[in-house]
Amino acid sequence: MAVAAKNSLLVCTQLECESTEEMQASIEQAKVEGADLVELCIDSMEFSHISQVDKLIQHPTLPAIVSYRLKSSRKSSEEACKNTCLQVLRRALDLDVEFVEMDYEVASDPVMSEIIYGRSNTKIIVSSYLNGGGKPTTEKLGDVIACMQATGADVMKLEIAVDSITDLAPVFEMLTHCQVPLIALAVGSRGLISQLLGPKFGGFLVYGSLGGKSVPGLPTLVSLKQVYQLEHINPDTKIFGLVSNPVGHSKGPILHNPAFRHTRFNGIYVPMLVDDVKEFFRTYSGTDFAGFSVGIPHKEPAVACCDEVHPLAKSIGAVNTIIRRPIDGKLVGYNTDCESAVSAIEDALRERQGINGVASHASPIAGKIFVLVGAGGAGRALAFGAKSRGARVIIFNRNYERAKALADAVSGEALHFEYLHEFFPEKGMILANASAIGMEPNSDQSPVPKEALKAYELVFDAVYTPRNTRLLREAAEVGATVVSGVEMFIRQALGQFRLFTGGLAPEDFMRKLVLEQF
Repeated sequence: MAVAAKNSLLVCTQLECESTEEMQASIEQAKVEGADLVELCIDSMEFSHISQVDKLIQHPTLPAIVSYRLKSSRKSSEEACKNTCLQVLRRALDLDVEFVEMDYEVASDPVMSEIIYGRSNTKIIVSSYLNGGGKPTTEKLGDVIACMQATGADVMKLEIAVDSITDLAPVFEMLTHCQVPLIALAVGSRGLISQLLGPKFGGFLVYGSLGGKSVPGLPTLVSLKQVYQLEHINPDTKIFGLVSNPVGHSKGPILHNPAFRHTRFNGIYVPMLVDDVKEFFRTYSGTDFAGFSVGIPHKEPAVACCDEVHPLAKSIGAVNTIIRRPIDGKLVGYNTDCESAVSAIEDALRERQGINGVASHASPIAGKIFVLVGAGGAGRALAFGAKSRGARVIIFNRNYERAKALADAVSGEALHFEYLHEFFPEKGMILANASAIGMEPNSDQSPVPKEALKAYELVFDAVYTPRNTRLLREAAEVGATVVSGVEMFIRQALGQFRLFTGGLAPEDFMRKLVLEQF
């Protein structure tokens, strides 16, 4: 069975099944979800004789990699495991399967070495698993690659356990400079970009998980085909992404990637699970990494990582967007949260009050009590935005000292968090939740009891997963106007997209896309 032409990207999924029937069903599912080939992990199967595997290898409906891993085998003894491994791989070679993958230890065995050199059409993938021994370096990876290459491998595969997203920098360097086709698979949630950015740096293939199954470090097959469309990626593609922790909730990829393609901009937007934001920007300092959305908890610490900060962002003390300026490579920080959140609240109030925004220059927020929950990056943006419109800002935060510092910065007032549920000095107030309370997976939570929401004319929730939070549902039930974090997300994303591309954002396209996805 033919595989994709040389230089075209291959998308693969690993199949670990106990029976031949289950394996065949999974192959069919992989085909439906857009895989170009499948890795048949024979070590995961229960079989008593090699003939049970023959049918699977002989008649797959997709091109296949046949692998047998020594460490994960069900065989009781090391000798029995190795004998079965050699038997399976030899059989796959006899049947001219497209690829056979084997551990470096197996490829170095004299018996297997002889078989490898006597093969006909099958391509050999030799893999090495690196776990422990400190951070990966270009020197260490280079030594491992040289050893694998000496076995006569057609393709080499590095499987690496990473503790930090910055551990992937030498991996990308290896992909760029390796003379033999190389696959890099970083294990764990911090390794996800090894698959999403692999094609840019020259990776031979990428892996995706089957059936929407969540596997740390792997995108799903469906997202690879529908969201990222990595076949469009090339060495000139600019990298953008969300720098955050956690990052799994982000809807940025389903918005920015289609928008890049819609405007014919050569970019990719990926989730970046970052622990140490300073180390991240020190490590990924090249011009390929062109722009970043900044999320929890990095919006404030990221200010110190910028060479320049826009005056509004500087006054807020938080950035949600960083651009690497093309002319000099300097990092410039912006805050698109502020205007997007406040304008969304203003527009909703104008609609409720029947005020024409053109005819009335005064903000409908002016003079109102603006109750803010949360004093992090998004909270700071809302506090400064509300202050600029003439609101009286009252801040509640679990850490009172943090609330007090922000209140002082906006000439507002800070109160202890436990008083929030009984705070209603007047009716017609505005409530803005800028905390993570109510965000998935804790979507049953709300920062304010339903009864207390009767004092508010409008309730805004910066949380957008889920779209209709418990706070918003209960606020609507008591008659308040509600504004979802989705609206803020759309508006700030439009601002970010303009900064990313240096051009106009396709507003109608992006708005439609987000509303369809949420």
